[in-house]
Amino acid sequence: MTNHQLQIQHFVFGPFYTNTFVLSDEQHILLIDPACSNQYEQHQLYTYISNLKSKISNLQLSIVATHGHLDHLWGAKWATEQWNTPVLMHEADIPLAQAMQAQYDLFGIPGTPEAFAVKNLKSEILNLKSSMSNFELLETPGHTPGSVCLYWPEEKVLISGDTLFQMGYGRTDLPGGNIHQLIASLDRLFALPADVRVYPGHGEFTTIGAERR
Repeated sequence: MTNHQLQIQHFVFGPFYTNTFVLSDEQHILLIDPACSNQYEQHQLYTYISNLKSKISNLQLSIVATHGHLDHLWGAKWATEQWNTPVLMHEADIPLAQAMQAQYDLFGIPGTPEAFAVKNLKSEILNLKSSMSNFELLETPGHTPGSVCLYWPEEKVLISGDTLFQMGYGRTDLPGGNIHQLIASLDRLFALPADVRVYPGHGEFTTIGAERR
């Protein structure tokens, strides 16, 4: 068990029913995939995080995206301004995040998305690990070039993004998708212990053992 008890809260946000996660311990809040797409969803997220911060006033907060697709970043502009911190994501997916208009056009979504602050997750990972319950960053390309999973081995928790779902996996027919990379990434995840709990980007929670059968 880690020195800091890890708490996990999840929300289902946006028209794609995306799972947004808030992980916290006594030192840090990790907001993963800020998908809140309207004021009501923003209020839900803000209220929960404000309650956490009210209990420990110096609690730090970081925002991480498992990948650069729009449905995981609806609330990125709002969240980066709300907590004055950039979205951290793998460098290979930063171009996706910076070309959000192309994603809107691809899915026929009206409007002009606003740019948001983004930084290279890998360059910030040591700072993040020093203050958050110890986790491992797993690079799992395939759904997108820069897809990542976050793994807490002692807690047996995996935030899998759109790489692995309950009875499924991420699509590879969107720009940047690669089925061969995804298969290799799934093989890497299936090598984890069977009782690791999987928290995916969409749908119900599962375990590694249930998915590798």
